[in-house]
Amino acid sequence: MALAEALLEVGTGRAEASFALFAQTLDPQWIDAALQATGAASVRRRKLPAEYVVWLVIGMGLLRDRSIEEVVRHLDLVLPDVAPPARRPTVTGGAIVQARDRLGDHPLATLFATTAAQWATASANAHRWRGLAVYGVDGSHLRIPDTPDNDQTFGRPQSGRGRAGYPQVRIVALMVLRSHVLAGLAVGAWAEGEVTLAASLWPQLPEASLTIVDRGFLSYLLFHQLQSAGPNRHWLTRAKKNLQWRVRQRLGPHDLLVDLPIPRNLRRVHPELPETLTARAIRYHRKGFRPQTLLTSLLDPVTYPAAEIIALYHERWELEIGFDEVKTHTLEREEALRSRAPERIRQEIWGLAIGYNLVRLEMARVATRADVAPQRISYRHTLMLIRNFWLTAWLAPPGVLPRRLEALHDELALLLLPPRRSQRRFPRAVKIKMSNYPLKRSRRSRRRVK
Repeated sequence: MALAEALLEVGTGRAEASFALFAQTLDPQWIDAALQATGAASVRRRKLPAEYVVWLVIGMGLLRDRSIEEVVRHLDLVLPDVAPPARRPTVTGGAIVQARDRLGDHPLATLFATTAAQWATASANAHRWRGLAVYGVDGSHLRIPDTPDNDQTFGRPQSGRGRAGYPQVRIVALMVLRSHVLAGLAVGAWAEGEVTLAASLWPQLPEASLTIVDRGFLSYLLFHQLQSAGPNRHWLTRAKKNLQWRVRQRLGPHDLLVDLPIPRNLRRVHPELPETLTARAIRYHRKGFRPQTLLTSLLDPVTYPAAEIIALYHERWELEIGFDEVKTHTLEREEALRSRAPERIRQEIWGLAIGYNLVRLEMARVATRADVAPQRISYRHTLMLIRNFWLTAWLAPPGVLPRRLEALHDELALLLLPPRRSQRRFPRAVKIKMSNYPLKRSRRSRRRVK
C-alpha cells in the first residue's frame, strides 16, 4: 500500500473529503512516486507528512485569499495523535515552514512534469487543428517578497526610476492553447532571457504538433532544431520588419514560399545549419491594425490554407489570457507570492501550476458535457465554486460527496460565456500614470547614493 493511502487510513478521513474533487484527476500514486523519486517521502509519522504538504502547496495557490494556516485547517491536513484528541489537531506556523523546507521544491517539480505529460498530451489530442496539436510558448514574470535571499537568487529589473521595488522571477510556459492546460514550465532568475529558459521546453513538444510563438523567439537555429527533431513538427510566428528573404514561389495572393538566408557567423558556430531555411510568408491586414507577415513551416497551401493560419496565429493570445487567469484571478491580484525563501518560491510556483491545471481540467469536463469549447467556461466562477467546495467538503459526510460533486459539475455547466467577438479592437493605451512620489529606498542604498 502506498504511504499516502496508509496515512489517509490513519487520519480522520476528512482530508479525503477535501481531495475528493481532484482525486479522479491527480492520482495519489503520482504524488507517492514523486516523493520517492526525490527522496522526500516521510519516513516517520508526522502531523504534516510529505503527502499532505504537497496538497498544502497546491491549496496555497487555489486558496490565495486564506493564510497558509487557514489552508491547513480548511483542508484538514493535520494527522491526529495516536489517541483521538478531543478537538481537531492543530499545527503551528513554524511547523508548517519546517514541513515545507523538508519537502523542498523538487517533488513538486517532478509531480508537475508527470501530470503535465499526461494531461497536456490528452488535452492537445482532443483539440487538434488539421491533425496537429496546437501549443504556444511565451514568457511572463511574477513579483516575489523583497528579502535578501530572493533578491540575490532572482534579482530585479532596472527601470527609469532606478531598481524595481521588488525582486521578480521569470517564467516561460508551454501551453495547450485550446484548453489552457500547461504542458511545461521553466522558472529562472530575472536576468535569464525567455529564449534561454525556453530551451528546456522544446524537447517536450510531440510529433504532429504546431507551436505558435511571438517574434521575440524568432531564431533560425530554433526553427531548424524543431523541424529536424521529429516528423511533422511545425512552428508559426510573426516576422520582424527588417527580415530579408528570397522568393522561391508564389502560392497565392500575399502567400509566398521563401528562402531565409542563414548568417555565415551562425553557421560557423552551428555547422549543422543549412545555407537557407525554407518557410512560408503570409501577409495580411486586419482592420484597425498595421499589415503583418506570418512565417511558418506549414508549406503546403492545400493542406494548410492561408486564411486558417492567419486565424490560428491569433490563438497565441490564449497564453496571455492564461497568465491573466493566474495573476488576476488565482492570485487575487496580490502584489507578490507568499514565500520568503527561494526554494519555497519555486515550490509555490510548481504548486500553483499544478492547481491551475486541475481547475482547467475540471472546466474541460464541464465543457465536454455542455458540448462547447473550454474557452466558453468562466475560469473565475469555476475557481470560486471549487474554492467553496474545498472549504466545506470536510464538513460533509463521505456518502454525500459523490452527489455534491455531481451537483458542482451541474453548477459549472451554467457558467457558460458568450461566444467571443472576433472583430474586437483593443488599442494599447496607458490608463494609470506612474506615481510622482519618489521610489522608497533602503537605508543601505541611500548611503550608497550619498
